[in-house]
Amino acid sequence: MKAWSARPVPDLPGEAPLPVVQDTRLRRRAELPRQERASLYVCGITPYDATHMGHAATYVAFDVLHRAWLDAGTPVDYVQNVTDVDDPLLERAEATGVDWRELAAEQTELFRADMSALNVLPPQHYVGATEAVGWIVPAVEQLLGRGLAYRVPGADGEPDGDVYFDVEAAGALDDDAAWVLGDVSHLTPEQMLPVFAERGGDPERPGKRHPLDPLLWRVERPGEPAWDGASLGPGRPGWHIECALIALEHLPAPFTVQGGGSDLVFPHHEMGAGHCSALTGRPMAEHFLHTGMVGLDGEKMSKSKGNLVLVSRLRAQGVEPAAVRTAILAHRYSDDWSWTDLGLAAAVARLDAWRRALAVTPAGTAAPLLATVRAALADDLDAPTALTALDDWAAGALTAGSAAECSPADAQLVRELVEARLGVVL
Repeated sequence: MKAWSARPVPDLPGEAPLPVVQDTRLRRRAELPRQERASLYVCGITPYDATHMGHAATYVAFDVLHRAWLDAGTPVDYVQNVTDVDDPLLERAEATGVDWRELAAEQTELFRADMSALNVLPPQHYVGATEAVGWIVPAVEQLLGRGLAYRVPGADGEPDGDVYFDVEAAGALDDDAAWVLGDVSHLTPEQMLPVFAERGGDPERPGKRHPLDPLLWRVERPGEPAWDGASLGPGRPGWHIECALIALEHLPAPFTVQGGGSDLVFPHHEMGAGHCSALTGRPMAEHFLHTGMVGLDGEKMSKSKGNLVLVSRLRAQGVEPAAVRTAILAHRYSDDWSWTDLGLAAAVARLDAWRRALAVTPAGTAAPLLATVRAALADDLDAPTALTALDDWAAGALTAGSAAECSPADAQLVRELVEARLGVVL
């Protein structure tokens, strides 16, 4: 599957420090390791209702991380998936009378256009779940053969043969990976159960060994898409094994950062970590980073409420994508926050001030600004502080500078700094 295009990242003088980030699994801040190549996996969309502001905030946040690595002189191997077959997608397709493949293709293309407009650097590997079936089937067969997965007999009209991951058996493995249920999320089983049911799990499915065992392979049902599952029988993969195998196919184990929204901590990243550990004997990722949830005017943004803010809709209204990106960057990536018209207006005003300041940039002001922005972004990707530094620079330039005394070299460095580190085109 093809990704999208983005502008080349300008080269900045000197070298930035690697950021310290808040690690969900470690429950503390951790400095990212100095590596020959960094590796990043960010969970992608299920292609319907794309691209809402929660999507945009997540991919902009990890784009800032991507750019931080590049400014530190570290190339990045970046992988993102598309869950292009899943129950919510099939349900939406049926409800709207659209073929599920057409819906997935249309929404994925819309997402690509939004990411390109927001100047998000594309992954080298952009992989659909349907493209990963050939990797997933033998992995599930391996787990079955080792007693880490099992088949569930049919009940209540369901067919025989669905395959589930055995979380207790996997947690009892004695190796360096040492994953146990709760390793990533730090939730107790009692806390997990309602979340599991809410986020695609089936804790009450008859025949399961443990209520929290996740689905690995769903055997074919009438009217549902299915693929050749070899000894598993025709069917389609579960959600968590999809990301685990796409990551294992394209990245080392462990890779550097697993990223996504905070709603993916459990069960998605918890179970993905368990799958990778069981298959490789090594941890899935060295670090787990998560973005906060985005609301609208103080209320939860959700499909059911019909209050999604869509990037494509804003673009159609004539909103500059750079303003959307700047409005997102005004919030700490890990915080929950709300999209408001006031926040967007503030972003538009910010961009206007920065652009006016470029025409009167005093000599010698760009290098200190570069150092300040780099220091802010090294502190857990603190984009709001970086934006404030730019505001202060612009205010000083507009007060003290003049077009006659403008330093073109300083103005160019500021322009390149803002694009290279924040992804905002001035």
